[in-house]
Amino acid sequence: MISNQVLQTTLDGLKAISRVDLCVLDTEGVMLATTFSEAEEFRDSVLAFAGSPADSQVVSGCQFFKVFDDHQLEYVLLANGNNNDVHMVGRMAAFQLQNLLVAYKERFDKDNFIKNLLLDNLLLVDIYNRAKKLHIDTEARRVVFIVEIDHEKEMGLLENIRALFGTRSGDFITAVDEKSIIVVKELSEQDTYEDMDRTAEMILDALGEEKKKEALIAYGTIVSEIKEVSRSYKEARMALNVGKIFFEERKVIAYSSLGIGRLIYQLPIPLCKMFIKEIFDGKSPEDFDEETLTTINKFFENSLNVSETSRQLYIHRNTLVYRLDKLQKQTGLDLRVFEDAITFKIALMVVKYMSYMETQEY
Repeated sequence: MISNQVLQTTLDGLKAISRVDLCVLDTEGVMLATTFSEAEEFRDSVLAFAGSPADSQVVSGCQFFKVFDDHQLEYVLLANGNNNDVHMVGRMAAFQLQNLLVAYKERFDKDNFIKNLLLDNLLLVDIYNRAKKLHIDTEARRVVFIVEIDHEKEMGLLENIRALFGTRSGDFITAVDEKSIIVVKELSEQDTYEDMDRTAEMILDALGEEKKKEALIAYGTIVSEIKEVSRSYKEARMALNVGKIFFEERKVIAYSSLGIGRLIYQLPIPLCKMFIKEIFDGKSPEDFDEETLTTINKFFENSLNVSETSRQLYIHRNTLVYRLDKLQKQTGLDLRVFEDAITFKIALMVVKYMSYMETQEY
């Protein structure tokens, strides 16, 4: 339950204070954390001690202590030395590990609750009953962030993000799949969506420069009751997917800023195919040559301004008009007419959405 990294940090801290070498092993004698290399020699003694009724014992000049979790043996702690001072340090270290187990067990229970809450696995009455037992505020303002990394998440990333939010009891950091880290953040009454953008940037920075390049963060809307947290999670999940389709240049995507992309993402594929067939008569924008696609994109970037588009493309105005006329003959849409431009822009987004959905099927 407690990571080896946390165990090692705890032992290093205790040794720095007491100058006593310590080691933690599991019930099968596997070393989990240590401050002295000779601990490996005690493996057989640890196995014998784990099966004995004694709670502490001195073996070959080393103090052995048992650490329990709800009366179940969890660890064996070694304190190197056999005098009274070492015995006292060993007992204090065992007590510290015992308290860590309790704290991590409580966090595990809260972690499970948050996961089930996000995935809608709880009845409404269970949400409030379990939240009360776990001392979780049911009426706090919250928002859900999803942090996605291209490759499978590493435990170190999860710990980095947890460290970023410190010991704030109202924030929860967990994971529901292999690629995503979920942050359920408790907010004050003054927090705004601009603050959420800043929080997302802080999370990106906490990942480190290399992971930051691969990461994508999305967040849902701010909710005021715990039963609505799952909605914020679903919104963040949708924002993540919509961002991949329509906002590839963004590292942070808010559900509240998806625009028309949110509508297109919810369209059924058969309806999209019917729309594209109607607009392009069986053709696809993907069939256009690179010159035509570049012209179209630049024309939209410049708000249908012919002069500015031709200037940025380094072509004569008449050349651009010729290209637009040619496109009109191919599609029946004149991009210089606002209504046709809107139709064409939506069609391009629909095609992009369909292409993305096709890749998700494989």
